[in-house]
Amino acid sequence: MKLIFKLLSSVLFILAFVYAGKAQVMIAPAGVAPKVQQIDKKVMADKVKAEFLHAWNGYRKYAWGYDALQPLSKKPHNWYKKSLLMTPVDAFDTMILMDLTDEANEAKELIFKDLDFDVDMDVQNFEVSIRIFGGLLSAYELDGDRRFLSLAEDLAQRLMKAFDSPTGMPYRYVNLKTGKTSGAVSNPAEIGTYLIEYGTLSKHTGNPVYYNTAMKAMTALYALRSPKNLTAEGINIETGTVTNPVSHISGCIDSYLEYMLKGSLLFNDSQLSAMWIPTIDAVNRYLSDNSPDGLWYGRSDMYTGERTGTSYGALDAFFAGTLAMNSDMGRAVALQNSNYRMWMLKGIEPEMMNYKTMTVENGSYILRPENFEGAYYLYQYTQDERYLEMGKSMFDNLVKYCRTDDAYAALKDVTTKEKQDYMESFFFAETLKYAFLLFDESGKLNFHKVIFNTEAHPYRRG
Repeated sequence: MKLIFKLLSSVLFILAFVYAGKAQVMIAPAGVAPKVQQIDKKVMADKVKAEFLHAWNGYRKYAWGYDALQPLSKKPHNWYKKSLLMTPVDAFDTMILMDLTDEANEAKELIFKDLDFDVDMDVQNFEVSIRIFGGLLSAYELDGDRRFLSLAEDLAQRLMKAFDSPTGMPYRYVNLKTGKTSGAVSNPAEIGTYLIEYGTLSKHTGNPVYYNTAMKAMTALYALRSPKNLTAEGINIETGTVTNPVSHISGCIDSYLEYMLKGSLLFNDSQLSAMWIPTIDAVNRYLSDNSPDGLWYGRSDMYTGERTGTSYGALDAFFAGTLAMNSDMGRAVALQNSNYRMWMLKGIEPEMMNYKTMTVENGSYILRPENFEGAYYLYQYTQDERYLEMGKSMFDNLVKYCRTDDAYAALKDVTTKEKQDYMESFFFAETLKYAFLLFDESGKLNFHKVIFNTEAHPYRRG
């Protein structure tokens, strides 16, 4: 079976653009990792784990109990007036998967001692949901301690006040204590990225109100698509009016698309499947773009379908994995090749580039995970060692350019490699997790039996 997978993926690599009635043969374009040697997966998995510990120990030394560490100034940082323990909560399931038992137990003790949501402060519904709510749910599934589930439900009941709008779509901000909301002008990602978490909570509590709340928001958003089945970047959740008609797969829309497919798979929901089919057809018809430098996804007007921009960035790279989950391996392989080309353009990926001119538009790199995510998904589906080589090359450059004496730092500019005083919790939750899982052979997590939320927190299927 492995031989069949390898032969299939090799064919897909050569004929990456054979679809839509037109073949474009692309043989090992620049930036695509050749299969040069067999990767020692255990050595690489241990290396990723060691770098996790390096960054974690920096957080533990300088920012214990705070949301995050500023790695250059070595100062702690909180998002709001009181810490939500973002880094410990977000990183917990990664530590479980890495068998870092002592670190996980210490983080667990801190979470149960200090994490409290009964605080008068406004929080961003989206970020707190995917990081804290999502992290607590996966902690419960992997660790089994029901106190994680109790914390998750307490937080969900507070965040649900954000969905109290005329349309059922959530406000961007909600006060954890008072339930006061704000931020009516929103985007699909912040409207439609709740089904995985709320559905998982419904599963474990037996209370369908959580899933139904998230589904109401999702269906209200879906109803606002254009006649071409494209989604707007900007939407007023009170009136349901479009505030920005550009459509794309990048930030502000990305995880809405992701959750439509993942929700249909995790919960076997035929309604989501019926929504996904016309949505992905429109995305591939109006947003995909073949160029001499690979397959990319650009920007188009949601009403006309006409191309309005050729920007593609670090966040867009998630879509290779989504295409693979959708069994569209031709596009998935081609897009991950492009993702890797973007990474190697400057040795590490920029936040945004123009794929027509192959020039950087936003040169920052904030330790994003999506390129590792794509390599991990493609390797799981194909078993082609080419993706191990991609992952190794990307990880080696991550260490080379972003490692500091005590942790890891973002880059202000991928051209100059100047560092930035920034290391968000998703570096532990996503970037290092996907890099580790790409090489991990422990069998602790079965890719085909879980669905990851957009923060890389895994939940069991079935």
